[in-house]
Amino acid sequence: MIALYDTTLRDGEQREGVNLTVEDKLRIAARLDALGIAYIEGGFPASNPTDSAFYQQMTALEPKLEQATISAFGTTLRKGAIPEEDEGLRALATCPAPVVTLVGKAWELQASEALGASGDENLRMVELSVRYLVQANKRVFFDAEHFFDGYKDNSDYALASLLAAGRAGAEVLVLCDTNGGSLPHEVYEITASTLEALKRAGIGVAVGIHAHDDSGCAVANSLEAVLAGATQVQGTINGFGERVGNANLLTIIANMKLKMGLDVVSAEQLAQLTSTAHLVAETFNVALDAHLPYVGQSAFSHKGGIHASATLRHRHSYEHIDPATVGNFAHIVISELAGKASLVAKGREMGLDFPDDEQRVQSLLDTIKLRESKGYSYEVADASFALLLRAQMGEMVTCFTLESFRVIAEKREDGRVMSEATIKLMVGGKRHVATGEGNGPVNALDAALRLAIQRFYPQVESFELTDYKVRVLDESIGTGAVTRVLIETSDGQSSWGTVGVSDNIIEASWDALVDAITYGLLLAGR
Repeated sequence: MIALYDTTLRDGEQREGVNLTVEDKLRIAARLDALGIAYIEGGFPASNPTDSAFYQQMTALEPKLEQATISAFGTTLRKGAIPEEDEGLRALATCPAPVVTLVGKAWELQASEALGASGDENLRMVELSVRYLVQANKRVFFDAEHFFDGYKDNSDYALASLLAAGRAGAEVLVLCDTNGGSLPHEVYEITASTLEALKRAGIGVAVGIHAHDDSGCAVANSLEAVLAGATQVQGTINGFGERVGNANLLTIIANMKLKMGLDVVSAEQLAQLTSTAHLVAETFNVALDAHLPYVGQSAFSHKGGIHASATLRHRHSYEHIDPATVGNFAHIVISELAGKASLVAKGREMGLDFPDDEQRVQSLLDTIKLRESKGYSYEVADASFALLLRAQMGEMVTCFTLESFRVIAEKREDGRVMSEATIKLMVGGKRHVATGEGNGPVNALDAALRLAIQRFYPQVESFELTDYKVRVLDESIGTGAVTRVLIETSDGQSSWGTVGVSDNIIEASWDALVDAITYGLLLAGR
């Protein structure tokens, strides 16, 4: 049985330019749980308030995760210290997470240069740290940092680090290709030799693999480790991580399920791969690589010529799997049926009855594709997607009609920058004018809109804007570029995402905000 271990919330967040909020981490963790991930690593509980808050909120989360277990991450104790005096280890021991993944040096050169510790002292640090956490009733996974480089340099010492962790009670010994420089054949041979050495030493614990992608081999290295006997695979969604990135867990899942016959996730979970890739990318505020295997927008695209012609005759000639199995679709004529089927299924999921009219459904699909070509992204904006479908089906979804709005930004004498928004709109058959202040234009618009409609829709008082993200869609144009705004809103029980797109960031924000309020009112029954 292969255990999937996700480190997007820790290793993935180390990607340059990425900073996740607690809400971001909770949203991603919920999706990872639904995807069938066994272990979700949340970060360093002692290093920053965000990670500490994440672990606390995960403990109190309702509903609970269905199958995933949360893991905390930390390092072995300091040189010359004892566990009881090490602040980092104490934080791990008291963290609500039931699993602790502890990283320690497996390369003697790294122990001396990075830690200033002798080889023996490093082994002592590993063993004492693991034992301390096991005695604190934690399940411990040991990440053997630089294991493959250490093994090539001195295999006896690299194995000694594993033995020290295994003797102290580590449940899984994870072989880390920390600088991403190993090749697949090396990973297979070293993993197989390591498993044999552990067996000879009487250490009967599981072995895992943690690969970085600096040489472009992280996915292949992970699969080779599995073939050699590893039973835990670590990675990140979309391969996000520092430098080049980590092993892409989505690619690994698809390959193990579809190519290797390993039942790591259900068929229903496999179909969530593409939407998961988009959700995480948008949450990271990073453009998803359209050419990622399995989940990229172009993963199953066919651009004219013999490819498209051959695919029309025999779809598998240039498609190694059915795109629908991973929640994706092909960009050719034959895939339009799959696209329409997906649209109908999504609509029914949202409670909409589509007409038994293929041309009408195709028209709806064309509208969505046209909007997506202009920059809209509905993967993390289900609320906007639902409103669009309802409007296209002829349903009245507007709660008010905008006449105009105006936003003014002002820097005051005390140094504060405030925004003021005035909105004129029709609601309840009457014209209303309202003015709101905020610490930014969107905050001011939100305040003014609520003032204008709360008499008719008191439910808006429970709506809270929990996240706001802006993406420039064409950086080459500079400040005149089209921007996409994503807003996350919650009523305390459920949350929903909306999207707006415009070359004016205020207009894009307004459109996303209006969708957020409108959808919330639909949920509340107006």
